Amino acid sequence: MTYGVPHPDSPDLAQSGRVIPLDKVAGPGDAFPYEYDFGDGWTHEIRIEKALPADPAVHYPRCLAGERACPPEDCGGPPGYEDLLAALQDPAHPRHEEIREWAGPSFDPEAFDPAKVNRILWRLR
Repeated sequence: MTYGVPHPDSPDLAQSGRVIPLDKVAGPGDAFPYEYDFGDGWTHEIRIEKALPADPAVHYPRCLAGERACPPEDCGGPPGYEDLLAALQDPAHPRHEEIREWAGPSFDPEAFDPAKVNRILWRLR
């Protein structure tokens, strides 16, 4: 079964993920693919390491930890992001200045801020 936001062109391909609790379809030890931005092919593996009882004083969902920054939107999927990183890391790269300007001067591919992720998650509720 596929869960997510039904696409207007193929509404029968996905069940809404908003009405089915995760614990009804997966549990500790399970893994499943998550596809973001169908056009660029960002596929992530989500692995459930453990399940804890919900704390009524905590806002969910929430991010506890992570690694590296989110790639900039529309960078061309995994191959485009690899090209972007190569250009950023090499000041002699022919597209270094163009990519630096496009990605923004504050883009740091190694940065990760769980508090920022949680602010975004909170707005999605």
